[in-house]
Amino acid sequence: MPDIGMTEPPVLEVEDLTVRFRRRGTDVAAVNGASFTLRAGETLTILGESGSGKSVSLKALMGLLPDYAETTGKVWLNGKEILGLPAAALAKLRGGALSMIFQEPMAALDPVYTIGEQIAETIIQHDHVDRRTAMRRALDLLEQVKIPSAARRLKNFPHEMSGGMRQRAMIALALACSPAVLLADEPTTALDVTVQIQILLLLRQLQQELGMAIVFVTHDVGAAAEISDRIAVMYGGRFVESGTAREIIRTPRHPYTEGLLASTVHGGMRGTKLRTIPGTPPNLARLPPGCAFAARCRYAVDACRDGDIPVAISATGAMARCVRAVETVPA
Repeated sequence: MPDIGMTEPPVLEVEDLTVRFRRRGTDVAAVNGASFTLRAGETLTILGESGSGKSVSLKALMGLLPDYAETTGKVWLNGKEILGLPAAALAKLRGGALSMIFQEPMAALDPVYTIGEQIAETIIQHDHVDRRTAMRRALDLLEQVKIPSAARRLKNFPHEMSGGMRQRAMIALALACSPAVLLADEPTTALDVTVQIQILLLLRQLQQELGMAIVFVTHDVGAAAEISDRIAVMYGGRFVESGTAREIIRTPRHPYTEGLLASTVHGGMRGTKLRTIPGTPPNLARLPPGCAFAARCRYAVDACRDGDIPVAISATGAMARCVRAVETVPA
């Protein structure tokens, strides 16, 4: 992992990010007060089940939510507040200082343009260079993400490439203008295990070479353990635990995190029965009072279902939003 200087100012600061979808009389609380900071060269993974608010958080940062989404809070990129910027300013930001890798490249890449044309167009829009220069840089990027026969692949359409190559091409597109922050929305989910590992290693290598910060979204504990410096666990649209990757993986303090780890295959588990998390995630349109995980938690007590849940902060700065964690945190 890179040596992150804690005195270095954050490249990305998110304070009390809240997203509500209001449509046809329904109020869906998709993200509820998410806050975090990120420094250059650091990877923060947002970990949680589908529907927990992970991807919505990234789209809110990119300004890609629909008109009926109400987003509040504050977001600073390199010290400049970006939440609520006009559409033109956001368009200039996207693909430049702030870029995103989407979960499914076939949905994000334009099927009627070659990979080279799409990367070159992004470079032209942001850096205002001529097309010949942009195409040369597009070739360099495909080589940088280790696409074999890059000069030939430059002329391929997305459907002519394998899933792993399309994801590499999407990474090249996201890196086209040397972003300060890269948002990665489950970029390995649709790939087989071998290719997943290759993509994770590639992201780590590129981060070390370019010094960019990464927000990585996944439901895969193994992927989170592989790539993260810090992990924030999200449930019901809220961060329920955060800390260094080592702290979260080795000594989880929230029962939901404990359940995620217990339901995941890892080393030394041969012959061991996996433990599942009972029940289903909460309905974000009807979140219960107290802890949203209480109905599924084997440790739940009456205090878990009443009002605001206290937050426990450890001596290392790790956070857990849990009555049990508050009871056991050192004084």
